[in-house]
Amino acid sequence: LSTSKMASIFSDVKLEPVIEVFDLTRRYNEDQDPNKVNLGVGAYRDDNGKPWVLPVVKDVEAQISSDQTLNHEYLPVAGLPAFRKQACALILGKDNKALLEDRVEGIQVQGGTGGLRLAAEFLKRNFGSDTALCSKPTWGNHKKIFAYAGFSQVKEYRYWDSKNLGVDIEGFKEDLQNAPDGSVAILHAVAHNPTGSDPTMEQWKQIADIIRAKKHFPLLDCAYQG
Repeated sequence: LSTSKMASIFSDVKLEPVIEVFDLTRRYNEDQDPNKVNLGVGAYRDDNGKPWVLPVVKDVEAQISSDQTLNHEYLPVAGLPAFRKQACALILGKDNKALLEDRVEGIQVQGGTGGLRLAAEFLKRNFGSDTALCSKPTWGNHKKIFAYAGFSQVKEYRYWDSKNLGVDIEGFKEDLQNAPDGSVAILHAVAHNPTGSDPTMEQWKQIADIIRAKKHFPLLDCAYQG
């Protein structure tokens, strides 16, 4: 028998670059400065820098743990029907016309990243587009999710105006206009990540007009509603 160490079958797997926001958290945890402040992951924190759990979340968790009718039965493929229904009403408003006309469907997924991956793969298979448009800058995973889902063209549209410290609405609109017809336009519904700057209602209408005219598919990532 050979005593040489066998190479792992995973030896040729390429390591991905670190995700900046999580690397920032790692560096924060390793920093010994007593005055440090964590400005990485967007989450409520207490005065000690620990996650602050909303009281309503604690109340609901207590209700769930004491509810004897919950038995952890397997869910339908699309997820818990009551949860899906309420999530759609939350995001659109319970009196939304599309809801009242039964033109809305919701799918329960494994977090925001899971939802984006599912949407990207669905659109790649069914929408016929090979181009995805991301804001510059955007959340670190957007580009990779769409590239790994099969989009060969993942392009940027101008978004942040560093001179005026706001949305570069003219550059934004121009890049949407010049993109290939039928592109998937990834938009941040609210609290744009990472700039925190959103278009005005009037600007959103202008953006919608271009998307409609160019037959783009608008995909709104709503990570920070409220």
